[in-house]
Amino acid sequence: MLTDYAAYAFGNLRHKGLRSWLTMIGIFIGIAAVVSLIGLGEGLRGAIVSQFGFIGPDVLSVQASGINFAGPPGQAVVKPLTDELTKKIKHITGVEAAINRYIESGTLEFNDKQGIIFAWNVPEGKNRNIFEEMIDLKADKGRLLKDNDKFKAVIGSDFTNEDRFGKAIQTGNTVLFRGIPFEVIGIFNKRGSFIFDSAIVMNEDVLKSEFKEDDSVNVIAVKVRDLKTVDNVKQNIENLLREERNVKEGEEDFIVESPENTLKTLDNTLFGVQLFISIIAFVSIIVGGIGITNTMYTAVLERTREIGIMKSIGARNSAIFTLFFIESGFLGFVGGLIGVILGLLLSHSFAFIGRQILGSELIKADVGFVLILAALLFSIIAGLMAGIIPALQASRKSPVDALRFTK
Repeated sequence: MLTDYAAYAFGNLRHKGLRSWLTMIGIFIGIAAVVSLIGLGEGLRGAIVSQFGFIGPDVLSVQASGINFAGPPGQAVVKPLTDELTKKIKHITGVEAAINRYIESGTLEFNDKQGIIFAWNVPEGKNRNIFEEMIDLKADKGRLLKDNDKFKAVIGSDFTNEDRFGKAIQTGNTVLFRGIPFEVIGIFNKRGSFIFDSAIVMNEDVLKSEFKEDDSVNVIAVKVRDLKTVDNVKQNIENLLREERNVKEGEEDFIVESPENTLKTLDNTLFGVQLFISIIAFVSIIVGGIGITNTMYTAVLERTREIGIMKSIGARNSAIFTLFFIESGFLGFVGGLIGVILGLLLSHSFAFIGRQILGSELIKADVGFVLILAALLFSIIAGLMAGIIPALQASRKSPVDALRFTK
């Protein structure tokens, strides 16, 4: 029975093709906006999370604030961090380890081709194992660095791609970083993060002696002994930094943060953007719903004699109501389906264009099944709600008056 109703409704809409398409514009524009922009937002979130998602919640990062543009963190600041500050952080109660992170940018040369990359350090001594565990450092090929590995390095998985330097870099190869040769002894497993996948890693003493021009520290990674004390340790570090850098609360020239707090800030920002987008899309869908209501009222008027004939041969009010109700729901469904398809195309197209313009793989679209299902359900409900009153009007028509009706 419902199949017959659906076929009948589809036939009526097909005969009024232009009107049906115009009716659905509001619906599919709203759904397309929701799907594409929320999909881009979720893709951006996933990309950002992948860049530091490997860091546990018991790790804090300390960084001098400043304008870094595209350079490594902690550079281009008025007052950078120093090793002396790291030593003082180590003595704070609850701190298991405080490790200096040195990050340098430079030219990597291999196979007569060059590329600008980041280099970062691995600490030596007892901090090496703590650091490797802290960021889950593993080699997919070869091995990790050891103490006294002078001019040896581990590289990211991106360098095994032949497109990067025209030839895959393998363990045993020699690469030049800023003109200095390094033997590749290991390749990291792919992490989906440029911090690992597109970097060269060397021992701390080599990076400092060969490439650092001062004693500044880019980032201090702090491993907290007990997860429950993270907030207290963070507050104590901030108090120490205010005292050492002679700044008042609210005037800090440094940042102490954890991945958890960064994710919360990101989520709050994305939620605000997505809420704004959703409100705009909701208005569009309401306009689309009004269009469906208007179309269904017109359909009831145009098919008054048809309704009279159906009732005169035994059609019940419920059957008439169901016909018009399904027809309006079908308008919502088709509008939503077109909106979802358009949203998928737009989100992936915008992400592709963004990657090409910015040259970054961070820009992605992530449209999940739940979002698609929710968009379709919402559009169907909008169509059904818009069709209730016209369907009731059609079902309550007197068969005698309907048969006498003339346009």
